[in-house]
Amino acid sequence: MKILVINSGSSSIKYKLFDTETHQMACSGLVERIGLDGSRVKHEIHVDGGVQTMVRETPVPDHETGLKLVAGLLTESGIAVIGDPAEISAVGHRVVHGGERFSKTVVIDDEVIQVIRELIPYAPLHNPANLEGILVARRIFAAAVQVAVFDTAFHQSMPAQAYRYALPDALYREHGVRVYGFHGTSHLYVSKKAAEWLGKPLAETTLITAHLGNGASMAAVKNGQSVDTTMGFTPLPGLMMGTRSGDMDPAIIFYLANNLGLSLAEIDKLLNKQSGLLGIAGSSDVRDVIEKMESGDENARLALEMYTYRIKKYIGAYMAALGRVDALVFTAGVGENSPLVRQMSCAGLEPLGIALDEAKNNARPDGVTPIHAQGSPVQVLVIPTNEELEIALQTVAVLG
Repeated sequence: MKILVINSGSSSIKYKLFDTETHQMACSGLVERIGLDGSRVKHEIHVDGGVQTMVRETPVPDHETGLKLVAGLLTESGIAVIGDPAEISAVGHRVVHGGERFSKTVVIDDEVIQVIRELIPYAPLHNPANLEGILVARRIFAAAVQVAVFDTAFHQSMPAQAYRYALPDALYREHGVRVYGFHGTSHLYVSKKAAEWLGKPLAETTLITAHLGNGASMAAVKNGQSVDTTMGFTPLPGLMMGTRSGDMDPAIIFYLANNLGLSLAEIDKLLNKQSGLLGIAGSSDVRDVIEKMESGDENARLALEMYTYRIKKYIGAYMAALGRVDALVFTAGVGENSPLVRQMSCAGLEPLGIALDEAKNNARPDGVTPIHAQGSPVQVLVIPTNEELEIALQTVAVLG
């Protein structure tokens, strides 16, 4: 069975083709700058352990043109990975927001499409693009079953005490204002890999998972189910991120509006696009911040201390919420590749049972990599995430 995974953004399409018989990824790629000057497609074919890469600059005025380019590359003579688009059994779509309607992966029909459309106000930057990818894929890969995998679904197991806000009840009952959480596909994937490495059933495994990328979130996973997470109604709260503020006093918004005269649109941009590491250190990339810090930049040092302090606080909070933790898991770009972030985030947590081995932490991760010290009550793991593979696996599962 061949599964095409699509992550459709406002001006891009990321894709990967998986062959479930060989358990291999056949190809992957990115169509970028859709509707803009300088649009192009980067296509990578995975063969015999190597990667053949080609880049083509070509006008891509819309998502339909972009997906037609992808279909053409999949079947192009000399580089074909399939003979015909009809060979694709299913297309798995990443959908950011599923609200309370979707707690699991679903086959897409007209009703599902309508609900995704109704949820656009909850994720105005993501759901419209996700929906566009679905509508276009239905036309181009008409023989394939279309499947939706929701970022919010994994967190639908949270209890009300974790997902409700202390706001008037009608805001939840009538308008759905609650914690939804995001990065659920990643948190689920690394939870399964951690349970497998620990030699335990997922349903008996309790974890703290830290997805640290430009966007970042953590989850408390009890017996394989999410019981709390740092992001909320939107992806803004929780950890300090590349450009997002994370947790803050909500009354600051009133101050910015009433005393500084900022509009709601300006405040939205400030909190989502101009804050976080970028706001403190002048760069949203942790690698740049560390380089600046090592060159003596005190703002960069402060930014990294703030960033890792927030992670540390949530580790402690989730240990209290869970009571017992089998492992702490670091994943995503920063979590997988920054020994310094991991070290600073865990420093001083030995009384809570978390102790790192410096040499293991500094070594290059290879698959599931333990970095805890011998005898550490809580194991600490670095696990590369693979959201596209998880989408493919869930797509296969929903097809039975």
